[in-house]
Amino acid sequence: MDSSTGPRGAAGFSTQANALLRKNLCFQKRNLKTNVCITLFPILLCVLLVLLQGAIDREIDKPKYRCGCACVDAAADGSCRRTECGVQYSTLDQVASCPIPSPPRWPALVQLPTPESRAISTASQPFDGLPGQTCRDAGSCPAAFLVTGANRSLTESLSGQLFPALSSPLNFTDYLGALSKIVPGSDTTPEFRQLLEPAFTPGNTLYIVQPQCRSNLSQTVSVNAGIIPLQLNVECIQGLMLWRESESIVNDELFRGYRQQRESGREKANEFAAGYNFLSTNKDSLDISIWFNSTYSNNTAFTEIALLRVPRLVNMASNAYIKFLRGSEVEMLLEYVKDMPKVGTKLKFDLSSLLGALFFTWIVELLFPVVLTYLVYEKQQKLKIMMKMHGLKDGPYWMITYTYFFALSAVYMLLFIIFGSVIGLRFFTANNYSIQIVFYFIYINLQIALAFFAASFFSSVKIATVVGYIYVFGSGLLGAFLLRFFVEDNSFPKGWIVVMEIIPGFSLYRGLYEFGQYAFSGTAMGTSGMEWTNLSDPVNGMRTVLIIMVIEWAILLPLAFYLDQVSSLGGGLRKRLLISLKCFKKRAASFRRYSFGRQGSKVVVEMENPDTTQEREVVEQLLLEPSANHAIISDNLTKVYHGKDGNPDKLAVRGLSLALPKGQCFGMLGPNGAGKTSFISMMIGLIPPTSGTAYVHGMDIRTDMNEIYTNMGVCPQHDLLWETLTGREHLLFYGRLKNLKGAELLKATDDSLKSVNLFRGGVGDKQVGKYSGGMKRRLSVAISLIGDPKVVFMDEPSTGLDPASRNNLWSVVKEAKKNRAIILTSIQLS
Repeated sequence: MDSSTGPRGAAGFSTQANALLRKNLCFQKRNLKTNVCITLFPILLCVLLVLLQGAIDREIDKPKYRCGCACVDAAADGSCRRTECGVQYSTLDQVASCPIPSPPRWPALVQLPTPESRAISTASQPFDGLPGQTCRDAGSCPAAFLVTGANRSLTESLSGQLFPALSSPLNFTDYLGALSKIVPGSDTTPEFRQLLEPAFTPGNTLYIVQPQCRSNLSQTVSVNAGIIPLQLNVECIQGLMLWRESESIVNDELFRGYRQQRESGREKANEFAAGYNFLSTNKDSLDISIWFNSTYSNNTAFTEIALLRVPRLVNMASNAYIKFLRGSEVEMLLEYVKDMPKVGTKLKFDLSSLLGALFFTWIVELLFPVVLTYLVYEKQQKLKIMMKMHGLKDGPYWMITYTYFFALSAVYMLLFIIFGSVIGLRFFTANNYSIQIVFYFIYINLQIALAFFAASFFSSVKIATVVGYIYVFGSGLLGAFLLRFFVEDNSFPKGWIVVMEIIPGFSLYRGLYEFGQYAFSGTAMGTSGMEWTNLSDPVNGMRTVLIIMVIEWAILLPLAFYLDQVSSLGGGLRKRLLISLKCFKKRAASFRRYSFGRQGSKVVVEMENPDTTQEREVVEQLLLEPSANHAIISDNLTKVYHGKDGNPDKLAVRGLSLALPKGQCFGMLGPNGAGKTSFISMMIGLIPPTSGTAYVHGMDIRTDMNEIYTNMGVCPQHDLLWETLTGREHLLFYGRLKNLKGAELLKATDDSLKSVNLFRGGVGDKQVGKYSGGMKRRLSVAISLIGDPKVVFMDEPSTGLDPASRNNLWSVVKEAKKNRAIILTSIQLS
């Protein structure tokens, strides 16, 4: 069947790598539609982002978001001779776009809790000195401040001067000067710019914090903030100073009142306005710490960080201290705060930077289930062990498979970056491309290593696919709604964030999140995004992520290789090895190759027929005096399947001894369940023997299967074929594994197709998925014989064949046995 012209050694590393590469390329060529769909997915998502970005840009380019204008010089006919634009003509939505060469001055305010969340004493939080629920019902709760310090009497004296009392009604003609002498406050949310103070916008209230409120303080007044006329609702609120014995008590009450109460969801927050710790303050120095609620900064990925109302808190303590030293006539006033001048700007909203971390995490991880299912498919269909049984070693398999998936991932990511840049997504164009390339290079290697590692734990493609996609979408969502929350929470321990980033999906999300943050801030400020120098920024997690991914890659890849060697999930003989024992086993195998080292196998067998006894004696003699003429020797080979769920053990093969010389075909005939397939499976390394062993050309099946595979052909019980490859492509692949090359390979392939009647009519060039069951069976026989293997195992090769094809098969087997040993099984004599 295979006309070999002379002795041919085993295929080398490069030959096997070339064979596998060619097979993979053919396989992927037939899966072109799937590959195109995978490649188009990120492109379609980028197009979707561009369309959404375009819709947002058109919306924010409308006049209601541009600086407001008004006609300041109208002609008699009603036409406008001169139009003027500025803050004074703008709404709150328009102010951000206006040029402001001289920003307005605003009084420095204290951040106050809203009326419904001001601290009170409740059953679950009985804070000392606070009123009960009745003040909330009446809307009259005070703004509570906690104070502590080393010197209580001094602390209480200073805290008593934190809120200067009004001796006369406020004069709002000079409202900045008037408000600088007292403590004004607001419960509005601060903005990220100081161009317009939200407390001064219509509908909001400006509070005056006093030790005790007088009824005539509540009023509505008109003021001018520069050129902007304003109507102010002014109300008084009591400032309540409460002494606490220690800093830990202040911390506990602040936390329980705000964060813990909000997280519990049972009651409204008990929020204190602020806290003071006067530490070791004395007449010589002011030593103070101030607590304030930093959550008002609204530090999230969707808005810019707001300016906290902290300056007034500092001024309150400074003013109280200077009065303590110099008397009540001396004051340290904070008259106003103001923003920096700004030019006219256009409102920008970069959707890709904000949503890119989540969407792009899904895009990059989309290849993970693709790689995982491919690896598990080859295990589930036993294609990997089939290749191994025909001589493919682990080195070429891992190198070519890994290189193929790396090339696929690299092209995928390169197209993603190029297309995203071409359509102008700031996520790509703002950040340094070399950082992006390094990040994606490391991650795709880590992702491939993770897929190899995970494949060791699956034997079902369906389960692997489901788990793979759950991992993809789950890690993206958890990254967006859990990891990002912890990253943006300054109180969360950074060490735990590093622990979370050990999960590859989280490390990917964190890296993309950093790209998005730098791109967003760069767009807002008109600068570039992330550069290499930014990796040293204290809040930049990219450097840590890169280190984590490199370490994981270096650990996961060899670990995946080790698990692949010892795992039984993919079929094949489990290698019970320790690295320290491997060399010893090799030496022992080498010794047995020349001296079989007969094991104590004195077994009492009842009712043995003479043929069995004679064969056993032949085996025993060959073990004592080895003969190169015998290709296969089975020595008391036994297989017992242990019972499960209380069922008894099943003896499949009992002490089989067999000596098969070259040039002989040995047939095993018996019904289903007789142990034929179990015997073949032990001989080809699919399952380990329970006891006994067998030798193939002097090599032990327990330790030398890798060497045995180079001289073995197998026709398994079930056809192990790639549905999308042709019959010819199968034979070319397995022929290359057997070191056939050039014209010899092409001739051997044609001869094999002709011998099993798959040559005529172009049948051999059709995809195997279109073959009938009998045609697949004939192809499996041809595969087992190509490359001139010295031993061939055929497990029920005639199954599904019509009588004519069966007779042709026996002719092929008869011709093939001339220079090799063949063992075949069948359930019928024909």
